[in-house]
Amino acid sequence: MAEEPIDLIRFEGDGGSVVLRISGKDKNVLLTGEFVVGTPFVSGGVMTRISGDDLGEWQQALDLLDTGHEISWRDGANTPGLYVEFDEDDGKGRCHVTVKDARASGTAVTVPVVLDDAWFDDAYRRLDLVREFLERRED
Repeated sequence: MAEEPIDLIRFEGDGGSVVLRISGKDKNVLLTGEFVVGTPFVSGGVMTRISGDDLGEWQQALDLLDTGHEISWRDGANTPGLYVEFDEDDGKGRCHVTVKDARASGTAVTVPVVLDDAWFDDAYRRLDLVREFLERRED
């Protein structure tokens, strides 16, 4: 890919991160990418493909998160899934982000993060960048 990778999803906090980095597009018009998780205890990644439908579902998930709802994205699919649960005791936007690779490795990693208004602005901007990339590459 001639262009730089785009982070569709980026959660960071308390020394850990969960990122979904889009690196290109395959011949079937699916985006190729990797969930990358890093914590002081564990780090790793799992490759995945993202469809246009997945992008629409990610926007719906962002809308739900922005209104205070927990989400599961790509739950039940044969791909790694992402889950966000709010810490009920905190009340300050603190949540737990989990990437689960149930099918291939049976592994799940959870990272605590704080979501604020700036995070949501950035998340929607990232989604727009990936959609623009997908449109540019469909020639």
